[in-house]
Amino acid sequence: MAPVIRVLHEDWADPAIPLPCYRTAGAAGADLCANLPAPEREAGLVLAPMARRIVPTGLRIELPAGYEAQIRPRSGLALACGLSLANTPGTIDSDYRGPLGVLLINLGGEPVVIAHGDRIAQMIVAPVVQARFERAVELSATARAAGGFGSTGRR
Repeated sequence: MAPVIRVLHEDWADPAIPLPCYRTAGAAGADLCANLPAPEREAGLVLAPMARRIVPTGLRIELPAGYEAQIRPRSGLALACGLSLANTPGTIDSDYRGPLGVLLINLGGEPVVIAHGDRIAQMIVAPVVQARFERAVELSATARAAGGFGSTGRR
């Protein structure tokens, strides 16, 4: 059974902007839209090259215990205009109830206008396992051992 994510619009938010939604039957991510404050709705937000800004969604969410939401870039925006997330993936914990903002960064060479209602990111809801950590004197051996970045000899 799919978890239920409770969603609340902020008092200032435009309720006409849709809740997060999956655009296709096989979509893993639900699209998140920009929900700009009233003074910025007509002109939109301009994000200069290499600038970053938290773009509001106008939403607060309630995740069930044992779940997280990951906020990820939209590949079309990354390809078309260089928009990504400065902290990808962003993590929303199940006990967070604050505003849901998307930390966008413009990695492109031109300013990008983010319009009111634009799809700006996608949200993946996933189960969480909290591990137990304990000190160790040694770790078990593996064939890889301490090999890190590039240790397999392939790029």
